[in-house]
Amino acid sequence: MIPRKAAQQVHIQRWEAGQWQNPRDWVAVEAPLEIRLTWETPDGEVMHPLTLTMRTPGEDYALTAGLLFAEGILSHPDQIHSISYCRGGNKLEQDYNQLNVRLRPGVIPNLNHTERRFYSNASCGVCGKTSLENLLSGVAPISYDLQKLDPALLCSLPEQLQTQQRTFARTGGLHASGLFNPQGQLLDLQEDVGRHNALDKLIGTAFLAHRLPLHPHILVLSGRVSFELMQKALRAQIPVIVAVGAPSSLAIEMAQTYGVTLLGFVKPQRCNVYAHPERLLPAP
Repeated sequence: MIPRKAAQQVHIQRWEAGQWQNPRDWVAVEAPLEIRLTWETPDGEVMHPLTLTMRTPGEDYALTAGLLFAEGILSHPDQIHSISYCRGGNKLEQDYNQLNVRLRPGVIPNLNHTERRFYSNASCGVCGKTSLENLLSGVAPISYDLQKLDPALLCSLPEQLQTQQRTFARTGGLHASGLFNPQGQLLDLQEDVGRHNALDKLIGTAFLAHRLPLHPHILVLSGRVSFELMQKALRAQIPVIVAVGAPSSLAIEMAQTYGVTLLGFVKPQRCNVYAHPERLLPAP
C-alpha cells in the first residue's frame, strides 16, 4: 500500500562531533500516482491512461485537476463528473496510487500534443518552435490592471511562505507554491517533492472551486522558474510571480511576451526583476 502521509520517519545513522548516533529522522514521501481519464463515446466507454507522476501524497484530486487544466486537457471544472481512487487488487480497498477522472457525458478531453508532453524526459520534452507553440496553444497574454505593488512587500513573501511550510519544516525536502493577495496575505499553500506538482495542486484547488482566473493574485515559488511553471501560471492568468531561485531564459521570454511581472533571486529587501516592472511602485 502506498503511504498516504506527506512525511514519514526513518532510522538513520548520524555522525556528529566525533560520535555516531542512531536517531529517527523525518523524510518527505515520494510515491507514484497514475492518472486515468474515462469518458463516453458513441462506441462505448474509453479509459485512457494519461500519465504517471511522482508526487507527495495529499491533495491528489487538486493535483489531478490542476494538471488537466494547466495542460489544456480540460477547460472548466463542470467537465468533470467525478474523481476517485481506483480499487485495489482485491476490489475492496482503494488503491491510493491510481486515480480515475470520469468526464460528464458529451465531454471529450483535448489530448492533442499530450503524448509527447507526458512521455518525454527533461532532455527532449520540448523540441523546436512548433512544439513550443503547441504547448502554448490557448494561452492568452495577461492584461489585467493590477494595483501597483511595493517591492518590499513582494520581497517579504518567500519568508512568509517558508514559515507556513509545515512538512518542509520537518523534512527539508519539499517545494512549495503559495498564492497571495496584493496585500501580502497568504491564501493557499501547497507542498510537494515536485515543484510542478505543487503548482498543479495550487491551481487545481482554485479550478475545482471555480476561482479561475487568478488575476489579482501573486504566485510565490520556493525554487527556480522554468518554462513549465510559467506555462501553468499563464493558463491560470497569474500576473505576478515571485521566485526564490533563478528563472530560465525561456521563462523570462515568456514573461516578457505574455505580460507577467517576474521576480527572481528574491530575498528580504532584494530581488531581480526580469519582466514588466511597471507594476511595481515606485517605477524603476
